Amino acid sequence: WEFNGSFYQPSAFLMMGIPGLEALHHWISIPFCALYLVALLGNCMILFIIKRTQSLHEPMYYFLSMLAVTDLGLVLCTLPTTLGLFWFNMRRIGFDACLTQMYFIHILSFIESSVLLAMAFDRFIAISHPLRHPSILTKTTVIKIGLAILLRGVVSLLPTPFLLKRLTYCGKIELSHSFCFHPDIMNLACADIKVNIFYGMVILLSTVGMDFIFIVLSYILIIKTVVGLATKAECLKALNTCVSHICAVLVFFIPMIGLSMIHRFGKDFPPLVNTLVAYTYLIIPPALNPIIYSIKSSHIREALLRALCRKSG
Repeated sequence: WEFNGSFYQPSAFLMMGIPGLEALHHWISIPFCALYLVALLGNCMILFIIKRTQSLHEPMYYFLSMLAVTDLGLVLCTLPTTLGLFWFNMRRIGFDACLTQMYFIHILSFIESSVLLAMAFDRFIAISHPLRHPSILTKTTVIKIGLAILLRGVVSLLPTPFLLKRLTYCGKIELSHSFCFHPDIMNLACADIKVNIFYGMVILLSTVGMDFIFIVLSYILIIKTVVGLATKAECLKALNTCVSHICAVLVFFIPMIGLSMIHRFGKDFPPLVNTLVAYTYLIIPPALNPIIYSIKSSHIREALLRALCRKSG
């Protein structure tokens, strides 16, 4: 413990694995390793295919590249501490290291939310204004959107580590997960955390909350446009281009909203539920997104088959 008058701050926190199943951590690490491997290989494959295939140099696939980079970042943020705990029982994480990990996890989560919104906007323009789509979403515009997304995530969350660092901690140093999460650290403090709660809620609602609302509005407008199409075949073709994105949105937002609600209002929930939702939120989307887009996007599927044929030949 670091002592400074009446101010106490732990030198480190202790991370938790899956409560009640500590003896099985070595076995539990197997599916985690598989998910991490799928996430790393799948997202690298998406980036490689988009870079190598000239026909995929379009706004939709530029945004998909941003999503893949964000997913890789999320995986690399949690992989060392999660597998370190499961394999070697390395529970200790330094206070500043914990705040750094937390900052990047939250930034990348907010960036993923914003990228999904940008992809919804791209689908709306492509379906509602197909002729104007290339002129509206130029390469320069996509780069500007990407920089704006990055800047929003970095700036909006910049005060968070400092808000946690000013708090006094008094005894409890066990986190609920094998990674650092803002509400989890905040709840270990014995000081007044109203500012942290208020700031966290405001930022969450003004970023991820607004992104989700605008994604829903985008799809309302898309459905309105699709309903006005002449034939049922055209209607289904237009909607089919959105299926992958809808799956990615559901896979990301459902666990994220669930985890936020549990941390803020679900203190009576069993710890196991909290832990499973947290792992679902941070590990499942990066692993599933490449699979979803590889299955549903014929362009990516064809490019992947061409790349495999070239290698085998």
